[in-house]
Amino acid sequence: MNEQKLLERITINPQIFGGKPIIRGRRLAVEHILGMLAAGDTIETLLEGYPWLEREDVQACLVYASRLVGHE
Repeated sequence: MNEQKLLERITINPQIFGGKPIIRGRRLAVEHILGMLAAGDTIETLLEGYPWLEREDVQACLVYASRLVGHE
């Protein structure tokens, strides 16, 4: 899946988490996923803990963060 398609999985809604980027309208913030990965959780652990989460959602978080850092 290309990066643009992955980024479509990230949404921003001012009424959810104060407009922080979240996964596909769910109440799971990109920063939460990134924090769990930074703490050492694996993608498999995340997928087990959030059964509705897809591998592409996690990839989308990584692409989003990469793009954000690239614009600093």
